[in-house]
Amino acid sequence: MSNSISKIYFQTYLTLLDIDVTAEFAEIKEKEWNAENFRFFMAVSVMASLKIEGEQLEVDSYVKHKVLNIEYLPNLIEKPNDLYKAYEFARDHMLSPEKFLEVHAIATHHLLPLSQRGSESGNMVIMEQQTNRIQYQVANSFVVKHEYERFWLEVLELIATPMSIDDVFYFAAFIHLVFVKIHPFNDGNGRTGWLLEKWFLAEMLREKAWYEGSEYYYKNLPQNIDNLAKVGLFYEVLNYDKSTPFLLMLPQSLKV
Repeated sequence: MSNSISKIYFQTYLTLLDIDVTAEFAEIKEKEWNAENFRFFMAVSVMASLKIEGEQLEVDSYVKHKVLNIEYLPNLIEKPNDLYKAYEFARDHMLSPEKFLEVHAIATHHLLPLSQRGSESGNMVIMEQQTNRIQYQVANSFVVKHEYERFWLEVLELIATPMSIDDVFYFAAFIHLVFVKIHPFNDGNGRTGWLLEKWFLAEMLREKAWYEGSEYYYKNLPQNIDNLAKVGLFYEVLNYDKSTPFLLMLPQSLKV
């Protein structure tokens, strides 16, 4: 099984790309880098990714909680606040496999028992929230461990490679996709996958990349699920030749 974060689809990706990533990202770079803006954009990102996983609180309600200090019941804000803390941690640290495990532990504080935070798993099926149907079958734990280690070797190599902004968005989305398909943790893969995508962007394009609008995935949830399914429903037979529709979703988020 090969899950390389490959550039072989890049020319197809560029051909189908219908926005000017450089121009759209320039608008993000014009926004002031301050605590208030970070709170707003991260609150939206946090709650949008958690809504995909079935959390009850609405996106705008959590934004009010973080920006205006509006109080809600603890059970509604515990998991979002954990993920928000994980974003804060990522903002303050360079991306690495060790720091990513710490991010997972922070993000799943009220989701998983201590023994499962920041530790790999395997042999799992993923259920679709809306229908409770099996959405994806991951690999066994031995394969997951091998693929996850190889995944990080590739990510670290990419971080050390100079690249254009189009390259950065392509690889950020590919990293996200491969990570989700490896699905290394018992739970929390979705929320940390979106964080990882944004963390790579920030690593390559500096801190204002944290403002990128990952809520696009939530607003286009059926398309998101369909694009993930195109790559395959079973780990052993994934086909990354069909990855381009998913990869194109990240640049589209610049329009949010």
